[in-house]
Amino acid sequence: MSPSTSLRQRLRGDSLLVVPGAYDAITARLVEQAGFEAVYMTGAGTSMARGFPDFGLLTMSEMVENAGTMARSVRIPLISDADTGYGNELNVTRTVREFEAGGIAAIHIEDQVSPKRCGHLDGKEVVRLEDFVVKIRAAVAARISKDFLIIARTDARAVEGLDSAVERMNAALAAGADVAFLEAPQSLQEVADIPRLVRGPCLLNVVPNGRTPPLPMSDVEKMGYRIAILPGITLAATITACDAALAALRTTGSPPETRLSPEEAFARFGAQEWNAVRAGLQVAAKEST
Repeated sequence: MSPSTSLRQRLRGDSLLVVPGAYDAITARLVEQAGFEAVYMTGAGTSMARGFPDFGLLTMSEMVENAGTMARSVRIPLISDADTGYGNELNVTRTVREFEAGGIAAIHIEDQVSPKRCGHLDGKEVVRLEDFVVKIRAAVAARISKDFLIIARTDARAVEGLDSAVERMNAALAAGADVAFLEAPQSLQEVADIPRLVRGPCLLNVVPNGRTPPLPMSDVEKMGYRIAILPGITLAATITACDAALAALRTTGSPPETRLSPEEAFARFGAQEWNAVRAGLQVAAKEST
């Protein structure tokens, strides 16, 4: 079963799909090994891993390359940020084809003016509703498999208000999008209202200290959301842990103690499978001589 088919079938269930964010193959593997059913490639984390803030500075090719590496490193479906689709409807067409060819299960495309900004920053601009709908139609038409999910994202809440953002989501769903992603609602009441006002499956972006008030996943599920992504969970944990380890080294002159040996670390990333490949090839070589 393809990752996109698996993800689409999972979304037909009743329970909320909680999807932690990752920014490389290491963090994607950790999400999978923690028992989650899907992983999300954060655009912000991908950008920061390349030395840039989340200001729309990465190209489509850079995003696809990272998503493809992450997708082949796990067996669970990968949902990826695809920013604005990287241009007009023709660029969106290529974007969908490239992500789908890379084994990604779903992407979200937003209505910000390019270059975009993080959804929880000020200073965002959005394109006209008509232009956004054209992009969504192009994305839907471009996919090879009908199971590849197109998630429509709007950042209009911060620019035009909640009513406009809801209108954009309903227009995107009518144009064929599979899931609605209304970014950065600004109160608990707005978070609760969105699944009621939007005529289709909804995704909630959970960003601690962002524009949206924090709430537990059980409440998100009760409100009727189908997907909750937590883009920065592994990125924030990595930065915090690295800061602590480096501070300890700087202060004490010794690295902090760890129970993880090189062998154990490699085992988390497929050492046994690769050792089996080598052993099999060596046996075959001996048998052929």
